[in-house]
Amino acid sequence: MPDLPTPQDAAEATLFSECWDAVLSYADLCTGGSADARPLASEAFSRGIREARAAEAETGGKSFGRRARAPRLPRIPLLLTAVRQTTIAWEAQGIGDRLVPELRLWLNSEQAERFSGPPLHRPLALRGLRDMQEPDAALLWLTEVEAMPTAAVARRLGLDPAGVTEELQQVRGVFRDRCHRNHLDTPLSEECRSYARLLDAVTRSPAAEVPDDLSRHLARCVECAEAAACLKHSGGGLPSALAGGVIGWGGLAYLERRRRAVESGLSRSAADDTEEAAAWMKDSGGRPRIGRAGLLAVAAGVSLLALVVTLVPFGSGDDGTETAAESAGRQPVGEQVPSFDGLPSGSGSVGESTSSTVSPKTPKSSAGEGAGAGSKSEKEAQGDSSSSAEEDDVVPNPSEPAVCHARYDLVSEWPDGFQATVTVKSDYALDTWRVGWTFRDGQKMTQMWDGSFDQKGSRVTASAADYNKSVAAGGSLAVGFLASWRDGNSAPVDFTLNGRSCTHSS
Repeated sequence: MPDLPTPQDAAEATLFSECWDAVLSYADLCTGGSADARPLASEAFSRGIREARAAEAETGGKSFGRRARAPRLPRIPLLLTAVRQTTIAWEAQGIGDRLVPELRLWLNSEQAERFSGPPLHRPLALRGLRDMQEPDAALLWLTEVEAMPTAAVARRLGLDPAGVTEELQQVRGVFRDRCHRNHLDTPLSEECRSYARLLDAVTRSPAAEVPDDLSRHLARCVECAEAAACLKHSGGGLPSALAGGVIGWGGLAYLERRRRAVESGLSRSAADDTEEAAAWMKDSGGRPRIGRAGLLAVAAGVSLLALVVTLVPFGSGDDGTETAAESAGRQPVGEQVPSFDGLPSGSGSVGESTSSTVSPKTPKSSAGEGAGAGSKSEKEAQGDSSSSAEEDDVVPNPSEPAVCHARYDLVSEWPDGFQATVTVKSDYALDTWRVGWTFRDGQKMTQMWDGSFDQKGSRVTASAADYNKSVAAGGSLAVGFLASWRDGNSAPVDFTLNGRSCTHSS
């Protein structure tokens, strides 16, 4: 595993800590949350930083703040594309078995070739974002894909909080113009070019209706469908267009993880970036130093380290007890904070949004004693490792009292597929869990994160990952997934938790 690069100053140290969590989150998707996530993230991080520094050297300036003028990707999307490039390298080196099978299939498909092929045939969102000034592109990415509140983005980029919303609207317009220009520059077929002007007109007006012939064309043409998503920056489709067009495989899953991290309330607001950077400079002669052991020691002294929000939404399992992953000697992926050479140990926690966040819940002294003495005495831990996996193959008995509540959220839908999230709140403490449900319209699972799945006919069983098995009484667990559909896509029914009935809502 390559050594992580040394930050050149406090500003770059702060930037490194902000980017690492994003890189590790995507690397975890690519490797299925195994021990290969961190090596992949480390290699990709080093590759991306070398590329960024080489680009800065060519222009004679750094990319910090709003003064940069060299058109290139901002740091986070640049590093995420470095993850994709590193997976290609792993496949070429014969170690592709460390990646999830779905990614390996994608890497050897025509879809992956678009990202490295002729520039005019690359995804429109990638070309449009790269053509923008880097500070504008960073504002767009942090707001739309990383789902950060505009006030936090303003602090990070040094913008006026009062004017950041208006500036974001202007930046969205700039992105649209870049994408429109790039779409016209793309070698289009005669049919696509005949629809280009109509597509531009329809996407400019939020209230405009799409003509039937254009709608049929968008259902068949990948490039024009991408253009429609990029040009229509109203209606909520821009984040998906950016994530899918820049990251490629797993873009929607990555987007969902970042959104859930912010909605959980555990993501760092970046308000203390300046103070952290100053602390990292202590006794280092201008070269920041930090140690992984120092970070974890300080965080543990303040409060209980939160479970990884990118992997365990809603902070489940954060009840002051040791998690299953920690007891087995494996640290959850999102808490593996890198040891950047040159930063002082004993400084504050690093990691943008979710990598090593202090939980705002009840302190350990009360959660560990009160909840442990009260809840566990009344409600014994359910779902130990000896439970049978076949329990969830049986349709639940409606006469049994429900022990949980399941919520099904359809995140997005397209002509032959969709993305959804299943969230379950358990009345009992869990040592491990399996969540079952039944599809009513023949939907087929294709990918899942924060768990693994097994599908037999219409019945799906989602099982816990190593890092999120433990759930406190009254706590929540969640899985996200992609699936396909043909004749219908109604919400699933017959939800169970470890073989017992759940009430549910959609």
